[in-house]
Amino acid sequence: MINVLANDGISNSGVEELKKSGFNIITTNVAQEQLENYINKEDISVILVRSATTVRKELIDKCPGLKIIGRGGVGMDNIDVEYARSKNINVINTPAASSSSVAELVFAHLYGGVRFLHESNRNMPLEGDSNFKKLKKAYAKGVELRGKTIGIIGFGRIGRETAKIALGVGMNVLAYDKFLKETKITLNFMGGNSIDFEIKISPLDELLKKSDFISLHVPAQNQYVIDKKEFELMKNGVGIVNAARGGVINEVELVSALESGKVSFAGLDTFENEPKPEIKLLMHPNISLTPHIGAATNEAQDRIGKELADQISNILK
Repeated sequence: MINVLANDGISNSGVEELKKSGFNIITTNVAQEQLENYINKEDISVILVRSATTVRKELIDKCPGLKIIGRGGVGMDNIDVEYARSKNINVINTPAASSSSVAELVFAHLYGGVRFLHESNRNMPLEGDSNFKKLKKAYAKGVELRGKTIGIIGFGRIGRETAKIALGVGMNVLAYDKFLKETKITLNFMGGNSIDFEIKISPLDELLKKSDFISLHVPAQNQYVIDKKEFELMKNGVGIVNAARGGVINEVELVSALESGKVSFAGLDTFENEPKPEIKLLMHPNISLTPHIGAATNEAQDRIGKELADQISNILK
């Protein structure tokens, strides 16, 4: 019996798929510092993680029985991937499973931002009965997304899904990606109808200057993608969403761009200092906040569980 440790949890459908394939699945959450001991004692061949658990060189060296490291999701910055592969350990992830979920969260932040829902939901409970008219006036200058331009930085799977929603809403899409020149995306509608769109990749500077809204979809970086210089190029009153990784936006510069009015609102799902985001961000009235839940829908977790189960079966059978 092959033992699989899903240390950051796995969906019920994933558990069922793994059981069907004859694996013993353990969903105990083992503390990071106890992992080495647990993996060796319980003879774990497969460890599955999300973003909480890290699998670094030291752990890999001390657990010679590991055959597979699986990441439920896209980014593998919490795993020493190349090192693991050099030790003949398979490293797998589920890049497609959560794309739609993240894209929908981006639009939750965008719709919330343009209609001040993040502020309104803070202030209505406090002043809704005493200051209704004042609040009504304060939040009465919303704008529509239709007809506006969204700049999508990073045009992989999630960037494309974001573009599909944007096109469905009636937005103009600009995309920037280091690895693409142009690309086609297909919008599928109910009843089997579909329509293709050619998306030309823009230079980053052009995207920053022309976009009414900007959404980031890049992996973890060594330096900021959006820093002081990039903010200066943007339109006044731009809205910006980061549901990618903490550290792709300089948060100090973001706050000062919000203060100056250069940025009208920001939607943040990821933060430089997770799990302790800066208090200045948490308290800012013009920031819509979520605690890194982009991929956390029931549907995405089901797809992640099934995808991991299929890959593990294919490797070990």
